[in-house]
Amino acid sequence: MKHLLAINDLTRADLEGLLDLSEDVVAITQREIPKVPALRGKVVVSLFYEDSTRTRISFETAAKRLSCDVMAFTVGSSSVSKGESLRDTVQTIAAMGIDAVVVRHRAAGTPSWIDASIVNAGDGRHEHPTQALLDALTLRHHRGRDLDGLQVAIVGDIRHSRVARSNVAALTMLGADVTLVAPMTLLPESLEGWPVRVTNDLDSILPDLDVVYLLRIQQERLTEALFPSLREYTARWGLTVERAGRLRPDALVMHPGPMNRGVE
Repeated sequence: MKHLLAINDLTRADLEGLLDLSEDVVAITQREIPKVPALRGKVVVSLFYEDSTRTRISFETAAKRLSCDVMAFTVGSSSVSKGESLRDTVQTIAAMGIDAVVVRHRAAGTPSWIDASIVNAGDGRHEHPTQALLDALTLRHHRGRDLDGLQVAIVGDIRHSRVARSNVAALTMLGADVTLVAPMTLLPESLEGWPVRVTNDLDSILPDLDVVYLLRIQQERLTEALFPSLREYTARWGLTVERAGRLRPDALVMHPGPMNRGVE
């Protein structure tokens, strides 16, 4: 596998193989010295055009634990500020003998035309495949390897969420049943090809859920009023203390971060 761009580029066997490999890496992180020479001599560039805390730090930490040399690209002090395009920037970096580039960019699909090995760390509203891998691995740790029939609700701003798209692809590929829960204005314009159920009534499905996966309202991407207010959103779709009390005792509550506390 040269690139990791989208979950739908993978087969179920590919996905399960990556999760099995991830289990081995988790074991490495629990050692006294959590580092192995698996990628010694390799160079990885971390190229983030959008703000990131968890994703950027986790990628750089993972690369260093595998003994990579890591170069962090800072957009503000690069030729991007002079008008250089993403294509030119990445192809220039690749020509320097870089082994892999981890890319986050606001435009959907941008990593797909780059010749160097690419890990997609989030492209616009399109995909965030490594978040989906992390979430599937988390579910494995709590539910075992077999996720067939797991009842999962993804709740919130699905319209603007690359995480939702990747998780729908990964979880349904692994056999889970996924329901999208949101006001109609926060759903994608088309759900054709999405193997999911859809409802705007969170309360009606709460008792049947194994997993509630909450998404934040991406206010930085909103260009119009898509719901009356954050208070009303919380009243209808937020996981309040009362709603949490109606979940199964062993139900999992997940959130990719960052959180809008008191909203989701």
